[in-house]
Amino acid sequence: MIVAESKPFNEIYDLVKDFSRVCVIGCGDCVTVCHTGGQKQVEELALKLRIAAKRDGRMLEVKEETVLRQCEQEYVAPIENYINDYDVVVSIACGVGVQTLAEKYTPSRVLPGLNTTFMGAPVEPGLFLERCAGCGDCVLDKTGGFCPVSRCSKSLMNGPCGGSMGGKCEVADDVPCVWNQIYVQLDKQQVMHHMEVISPPKNWSVSTGSSPRKLEIKHLQMEKE
Repeated sequence: MIVAESKPFNEIYDLVKDFSRVCVIGCGDCVTVCHTGGQKQVEELALKLRIAAKRDGRMLEVKEETVLRQCEQEYVAPIENYINDYDVVVSIACGVGVQTLAEKYTPSRVLPGLNTTFMGAPVEPGLFLERCAGCGDCVLDKTGGFCPVSRCSKSLMNGPCGGSMGGKCEVADDVPCVWNQIYVQLDKQQVMHHMEVISPPKNWSVSTGSSPRKLEIKHLQMEKE
């Protein structure tokens, strides 16, 4: 799932300070799970905006809305009936959701209320750990299901660095060395021979930093036609 954190309130308030009608739109998917962009957070942000505006002696109308998924145009279609009635939209979804609204409802001003951080997994209530960097060239079949790209501080592809000690990464004592985890996992799976294969330089051209990536599902395109 995509993980995001709330922008500081002062930053959000500064973004909308020149507007009198604001629509705060949340997302009922990933950011709801990580408690930063669901209906409850929409209500909290709207309330804070109203209180801050009243404190500053200015009129501010704030509408609250949450859609199931902001990243899909069909789910944000219902807001087209009123989105242009507002001076600005504050989206508390991931960056994909913000862009979906901005593209679909041009020229409406759509502002981000969150900082999108990574793709991760909830390991316990309130704790999410990065598990995937979306590199476009998955090697989990060779590493026992542990991702060295996202979970190694240096994204090393052929074993640990010299700073790894006692199964811990050199950056912090509470960060496990993923290559130690990979070694233990491959040993348990009895496929330790994977460690003997030298990985060539990673193909970063399919990762972020080249052209924007896309995925075409042929059978779905055929059904649409």
